[in-house]
Amino acid sequence: MALSDDIALASALADAAGAAIRPFFRARFEMESKADASPVTEADRAAEQAIRRMLDAERPRDGIIGEEYGTERGEASRIWVLDPIDGTRSFIAGRPIFGTLIALMQDGWPVLGIIDQPISGERWVGAMGQPTTFNCKPVRTRACRDLDQAILATTAPQLFPGHTAEQFSILAGQCRDTIWGGDCYNYGLVASGHIDIVVEAGLKLHDLAALVPVVEGAGGRMCDWSGDPLTDASDGNVIALGDPARLDDVIEALSHHHSH
Repeated sequence: MALSDDIALASALADAAGAAIRPFFRARFEMESKADASPVTEADRAAEQAIRRMLDAERPRDGIIGEEYGTERGEASRIWVLDPIDGTRSFIAGRPIFGTLIALMQDGWPVLGIIDQPISGERWVGAMGQPTTFNCKPVRTRACRDLDQAILATTAPQLFPGHTAEQFSILAGQCRDTIWGGDCYNYGLVASGHIDIVVEAGLKLHDLAALVPVVEGAGGRMCDWSGDPLTDASDGNVIALGDPARLDDVIEALSHHHSH
């Protein structure tokens, strides 16, 4: 299967997901705690169903791992990894910085990824061996000479378990500025050269698989907190760097925590 065919299919999957999601965004709804579905769960499910229908028709032998409907054909060497709405809080709050994540993994390695923002119409596409595109035009990460020049981003302080919150704060203290919120959108902004570093802890495979080809195809680097590449076996603690030269600085900062 040519990678270009997979990219075309992945783009069609993102189109279908966006069409399913848009009617639910900023829709009037009652926030209720009882068991009926919130608009985000309805949008999530509608989007993932749309993607799975297309994959079942177009790639019946490939596996699928999705946030909403679990794993099918998980033993396949090619597996599509789906997160229909990454950034649930942003979606509920009406902030158009959530994203649909679509990845293709080959033997446990991410080879293709899309970050799609269906409200603003922004799409990053990354694939192994090709330049990352933003709305069909190639993008590049930016150079960052020193951590004290760096803009660091992460989603939320409560998402760092145990010592990791302390480690993150040590890194943040060395950076010029820290941006909170943004989920997958931040990684697109790294690829486009607006943010220098994203550090997060405890991501699931469906949160991270699509990000890797997008960041790396733009000249950046993604890895775990030890500097190892991200695969289906990773622990979910991730670093995204626009400038790979800053890797050692970031890992060193994250390896400390204050003694008590």
